[in-house]
Amino acid sequence: MATLLTKAEDRAAVTAHAARLQHVSKSFATPAGRQLVLDDISLDVAPGEFVTLLGASGCGKSTLLNLVAGLDAPSAGAIETPGGRPALMFQEHALFPWLTAGKNIELALRLRGVERAARRPEAERLLELVRLGGAYGKRVHELSGGMRQRVALARALAQDSELLLMDEPFAALDAITRDVLHDELTRIWRETNVSVLFVTHNVREAVRLAQRVVLLSSRPGRVAREWTVDIEQPRRIEDAAVAELSVEITEELRGEIRRHGRH
Repeated sequence: MATLLTKAEDRAAVTAHAARLQHVSKSFATPAGRQLVLDDISLDVAPGEFVTLLGASGCGKSTLLNLVAGLDAPSAGAIETPGGRPALMFQEHALFPWLTAGKNIELALRLRGVERAARRPEAERLLELVRLGGAYGKRVHELSGGMRQRVALARALAQDSELLLMDEPFAALDAITRDVLHDELTRIWRETNVSVLFVTHNVREAVRLAQRVVLLSSRPGRVAREWTVDIEQPRRIEDAAVAELSVEITEELRGEIRRHGRH
C-alpha cells in the first residue's frame, strides 16, 4: 500500500489546485427573509499550500469550510476539489469514546477501503507521525486535550485526502499546548505535502502557520484582502516578523469590523 506522503506528492504533481472556489455565495432562509452569509467568494488553494482564513466571528468562515467539505451546497457559484473529498477537522475532537485512539483511526481507514490487515500498521504509523507512538490502545478519557487533537489530526490524515480543512482546531486548548501543536502541524504539513485550509479568528495563529492569509469581511463574507507570508518556517508566535505582520492584519480586520458596524 502506498503511503499518504507518496500519494499526496503524486497528486500535487498532476493537479493545478487542491481547491477552487469561483464566485461562491451562500444564503439561508430566516423569518425576516433570506440572509446572505457569503458573497461572491473566489479563492484557489494550490497543491501543498497552507492558507489561513481569517475574520471576525460570524463572518461565514465555518460556513465556507462546510461548503468546501461538501457538507452543504453553495447558493451560487462553483467549488472544485480535484483530489476528491477533503478531510475535515473540527474544534472539538469528535473521537468515539468507546474506541481506543488506534481504533478511531482505523475506522477512517476502513471507510477509505483499506484492507483489515493493513489498518493497524497504518494507524500506528499515523500515531507516530503525530508523535503519539504507543498510544494505540489508550481510551479517549486517558488522553489530554492536546493528545485528543493529535489523534483527531491522525484520523483526518487517515482519509488520505489532498486537502485538509481545519475549523479552529486549537481554539479550546491552553496557550502552551496550542503553541506545541502549531509546531507539530507545521512539521506534519511539510512532511506530508498536504494542502491546508485553516479557519481561525486568531491573527497571530494565522500568521504563524500560513503561507497565505485571506481576510473575510464581516457578514456578508467577502474576500477583503490577502497577504503572502514570506517568513521562514518554523516560526514562533513571538517572532518580531510575525508580530509586525499581525499588527498590520489586525488593523485591517478592525477596519472591516468598523465598516460593517460590528463590535
